[in-house]
Amino acid sequence: MTYSLPLLLAAGALVAAQPSPIADHYRDPAQKLIAAALDDQDGLARLQYLCDKIGNRVSGSSSLERAIQWAASEMQKAGFENVRTPPVKVPHWIRGNESAALIAPVAKPLVMLGLGMSVGTPKAGIRAEVVAVSSFEEMTALGRAKVAGKIVLYNPEWKGYGGTVMYRTNGASKAAELGAVAMLVRSMTGNSLATPHTGTLVYDPAVPKIPAAAISVEDAGMIDRIAKSGTPVTVLLKMEARQAADADSHNVMGEIRGSEKPEEVVVLGGHIDSWDIGQGANDDGSGIMAAMQAVAIIKKLGLKPRRTIRVVFWVNEENGGAGGRAYGAEAKNHVAAIEMDGGAEKPVGFGYGSGGEGRRRRADSAPATSKASFDRVVEIGKLLEGIECGTISPGGGGADISSLTAAGVPSLGVRTVGTHYFDWHHTNADTFDKIVPREFQLNVASLAVMSYVLADMPERLADMK
Repeated sequence: MTYSLPLLLAAGALVAAQPSPIADHYRDPAQKLIAAALDDQDGLARLQYLCDKIGNRVSGSSSLERAIQWAASEMQKAGFENVRTPPVKVPHWIRGNESAALIAPVAKPLVMLGLGMSVGTPKAGIRAEVVAVSSFEEMTALGRAKVAGKIVLYNPEWKGYGGTVMYRTNGASKAAELGAVAMLVRSMTGNSLATPHTGTLVYDPAVPKIPAAAISVEDAGMIDRIAKSGTPVTVLLKMEARQAADADSHNVMGEIRGSEKPEEVVVLGGHIDSWDIGQGANDDGSGIMAAMQAVAIIKKLGLKPRRTIRVVFWVNEENGGAGGRAYGAEAKNHVAAIEMDGGAEKPVGFGYGSGGEGRRRRADSAPATSKASFDRVVEIGKLLEGIECGTISPGGGGADISSLTAAGVPSLGVRTVGTHYFDWHHTNADTFDKIVPREFQLNVASLAVMSYVLADMPERLADMK
């Protein structure tokens, strides 16, 4: 869907038809921000450069450090103040060569990607019979006698990313508890064209570490069918994956200084690292470039918010979260945090929450989200109704700002239609061609309006009771 200037003007009429103090006060700057964002090409050009000329950016890699230095330079070119790259130690996982093959009952190469942070196999690989299960409960019911010495394949029903990713994250250690020698898991997607999806795993330190890889949905289904028909299945898995010493890396940040309360900060951004495949276009090149361009447009239009607006590109979200933790440990006087880490498809609005909901809150944290603050974010959302990006739903934030959220900082997360994000997520297909220019520009517009109003309005969300 595209939006023309006449429709943009109609958006102003829509806001005017639903008046509120915030909508009335900020209607003109919001319309200027939206118009500028929908006309902007610089953000797309920066994203294309990041994808095509720097590429994927796994933690510890030279390409990530090139991206960090380039990003800091781009912030300076955009006129941001206080541009800096504070150091962060990050894990350095190296994939190496890898392969998987069906050995029996037929010979067939399997489409696979090792999981991030996995250990490798012996040089000759691991050749073993496969036990296929659809759940942890099914594996537990089989018992150690039927799992020990085998490769466990998890082929669960797809229940969305949140309802299925536990098999990727925790599956290796749960299989190792029963003596499995390796783990395979169906890729975390509901739609596959023989495309494997990587992602990080978490090892339980109390059990042995076993190699773990994702295979395509098609291959997982095939193995599952053969095994459950009563025919033994044998797989050969080879992985050179290893963990090197932690590496030196950096967050990237720059800001426009507040005109009246510069010590108070609205922060927005995403993560600059990606996996070592594809280009990291939607995950999360689009998030960091949209955040940067939103603030660049605020500055270009000469708008001077009361509070400081800071853009941060956090490092190491994919396999450790070191950048977000380092930032959160030093952050002070944050009045709001916004994360974009769900791709650049058509935005529909924001999720909003605060107070560390669902997490253990610090004793000195602010109260959980109040109805008054939620209503205020809904009012701000009305400024985006004309471009159909103004829906506010409960539950905001994201991985990189989770430390801020836990400390009581009101947190928002960009929400999109999410039609194809998990088709590309953590794959070689996460490339710039998947970015729809107008949808990217709409994300820029949404971030510009939301961050500007939060930084300029008289009240702070946390003070609204």
